[in-house]
Amino acid sequence: MPVTNNKFLAAPLCALAIAGFAGQASAQNVLTTHRLSAALAAEAVTEAVAACVKQGYKVTAAIIDTDGVDQAVLRGDGAMMTMLDASRDKAYTALMLGAARNEDSSGAVATRMGPTAPAGGLIKLPHVLLAQGALVIRANGEAIAAIGVGGAPGGNLDEACAKAGVDKIGDRLK
Repeated sequence: MPVTNNKFLAAPLCALAIAGFAGQASAQNVLTTHRLSAALAAEAVTEAVAACVKQGYKVTAAIIDTDGVDQAVLRGDGAMMTMLDASRDKAYTALMLGAARNEDSSGAVATRMGPTAPAGGLIKLPHVLLAQGALVIRANGEAIAAIGVGGAPGGNLDEACAKAGVDKIGDRLK
């Protein structure tokens, strides 16, 4: 039987073969990420600010996602404007510098870095704030966000309010 050069048959067969290989390769290259929903993020920052208000502290709470992008921010009544950056930067520090090392707070990162951080390196990176007051938010052991609080008269108090925010949504992080 003679072999014919049929362009109409060859093109669809090649396309099917390429699609089959591409499908296998792309499945290996697709990453699955988990994110905190906007509703839970809003609930957590609201609870964190409310917990501090109950103690008489005027704070701001911020949640960032794993890309370091603001997801939810709530500036409490009377909170200083500088606390917008402080709460966000504490959350950034906890997530970006602590989560991969299983450190769950900005305070743990600050302790690791020591009381006199080196003049160069990490301390000069934007959004790094070596101060207590932020917690990594995890779902099934995976870091998915971080919450930072700023404005209470001590980082331990900021962190306690951040914990109140995480505790509020904790049962839904599964």
